[in-house]
Amino acid sequence: MRSLEQELKNNSYPGRGIVIGKTPDGTKAVMAYFIMGRSENSRNRIFVEEGEGIRTQAFDPAKLKDPSLIIYAPVRVLGNKTIVTNGDQTDTIYEGMDRQLTFEQSLRSREFEPDAPNYTPRISGILHMENGKYNYAMSILKSNCGNPSSCCRFTFAYENPVPGEGHFIHTYDQDGDPLLSFSGEPRLVSMMDSMEDFTKMMWESLNEDNKVSLFVRYVDLASGAHESLIVNKNHK
Repeated sequence: MRSLEQELKNNSYPGRGIVIGKTPDGTKAVMAYFIMGRSENSRNRIFVEEGEGIRTQAFDPAKLKDPSLIIYAPVRVLGNKTIVTNGDQTDTIYEGMDRQLTFEQSLRSREFEPDAPNYTPRISGILHMENGKYNYAMSILKSNCGNPSSCCRFTFAYENPVPGEGHFIHTYDQDGDPLLSFSGEPRLVSMMDSMEDFTKMMWESLNEDNKVSLFVRYVDLASGAHESLIVNKNHK
């Protein structure tokens, strides 16, 4: 098991990242999503609440240049399922699962982002809670080592996750030009019982220049009730 704090501190640009797991006391599901940016357009964003989920929004609308890959709903809730992604495939998964497709089937119609030469991977997660039982899955759709003619699709499913354990997946292995896609399995990382402490640790560990926004949600597995925190670098 790796330290999420060190994973974040030792990577100046993991890009966008998803963490899903279970608290050490075993009572809550944990979910976190963060965005980073190197360009003015990417950095000009905040998270805002929308229904039971969140949406990205331009902090200064006058500076918004191209909304296509940066304005979307990262988190949506469909019944007892919570969807989290780094793009508008949140809606693809929501609509697919609403038609009884699986998480994996819903993503078959999508691939990596068309932002050559990076071809940013689409990363997605799904949390499913029912009658106190909990499982989750993660997905990454990425180019074949930078070759856009081939899409590589990976899904990782975790049944009955162990208390205190979580998994972390992000878009880029590290900063670079072009940016290399995340490789390997989601990293096994440790969780925390306190949402406030977990949020503080993640925010303070993200690179100061590149971090933009962070969303953290803890869901009580017995009742389904959830609490959330949003941290935005841009604020009035």
